[in-house]
Amino acid sequence: MGKIYSKALNETINAERLIGSVNGKNKGPTLIFTGGIHGNEPAGVFALKEFIGELENLQDKLSGNVYAVSGNLWALEREERFDKQDLNRLWTKERMEKILAGKHAELEHDEDTKQQLEIYYLLLDIIEKEEGPFFFLDLHTTSGPTMPFLTVNDTLLNRRFSLQYPVPIILGIEEFLDGPLLSFINYLGYIAIGFESGQHDEVSSIENHFAFSYISLVMTGCINKVDLPNFNKYYNLLAGYTINSQSIFEIIYRHEIKDGDEFKMNPGFTNFQNLTKGTELALSNKIEIRSDRKGRIFMPLYQNQGNDGYFIVRKTPYFFLKFSAFLRRIKFDRVIAILPGVRWGSKNKKTLIIKRNIARFFAKDFFHLLGYRSRMMDDKYMYAKNRESQSLKKDYKDIKWFR
Repeated sequence: MGKIYSKALNETINAERLIGSVNGKNKGPTLIFTGGIHGNEPAGVFALKEFIGELENLQDKLSGNVYAVSGNLWALEREERFDKQDLNRLWTKERMEKILAGKHAELEHDEDTKQQLEIYYLLLDIIEKEEGPFFFLDLHTTSGPTMPFLTVNDTLLNRRFSLQYPVPIILGIEEFLDGPLLSFINYLGYIAIGFESGQHDEVSSIENHFAFSYISLVMTGCINKVDLPNFNKYYNLLAGYTINSQSIFEIIYRHEIKDGDEFKMNPGFTNFQNLTKGTELALSNKIEIRSDRKGRIFMPLYQNQGNDGYFIVRKTPYFFLKFSAFLRRIKFDRVIAILPGVRWGSKNKKTLIIKRNIARFFAKDFFHLLGYRSRMMDDKYMYAKNRESQSLKKDYKDIKWFR
């Protein structure tokens, strides 16, 4: 148990690892919400505690099960982002293989690892106990001002599910970050999305998390829209912030803060603010950083911890997404893999290894169309991974999507 304080509400609550759960009267999907993966983001935990408490009143109309899980309780109690390691960067393939194999002794024994193990075993218990389809929804806030938005790994299932919500969608974050919780969940074959509700200590961030949690019941088929009297209120609350309910953006650049760097973001930037080439963005080691491209600023860093200085995103045409879905369904990547200088890097055909002298003839966007995101490059090769999973898609085939 941890005591968690909200500056926005000037209120302290007690939170367990399992904030609470509600079991519906009928069979249906299982929703697993997580909040507070970062200790300086208490809004999700406050919203989920209230949400689960109210949801019991709708139990008779609920199909399936809803769980709410606390993130880094150690860090939340101390109002710090993490102890030694960012808990939302620890879910890498190599690290999870050790955890799955029971090799915990080989991991660092800091507070963040302890939190990760507790969360992992709770999620595993829920997955083993309940039936699918499973939906994982991770609640976050940002250090700078922002409208609500979704972050999703670029799979067709994630796309289809997230397009139901009236907020902008950010695709491709997996290409720039190692070890987010949602990437691990996607690797297992489940739908998983992240919801960013607003700035850390704003009351509106708690309200937006609360609204998102309620409308997610309808989006997943846990409850009928007619049985949720405030659905339109919550839906319109989120829709009222957005540039366009169908806006989809893709990350095209990340500024990484390396160990020892002295980084300071220039004040006044807000999420999705337009950038022109040459815009002064930050100081890094007392050297001025200017944007070398047009786009929109995304998640500028206005906090002491974290190694993501800022991202730049651009809007993705809807036609691009439709064409991409078509190419993935016909498995067009099988054609690419027979070209000289291109070969499979794994038995499950989820990784392509491309010689660099070949890769330079293909734009990154081309591989994105096919679902491949570059995660590593050495002197000779580019390695591109595909997040599409076939293992559990059958669990979602009967879902009646909201739109």
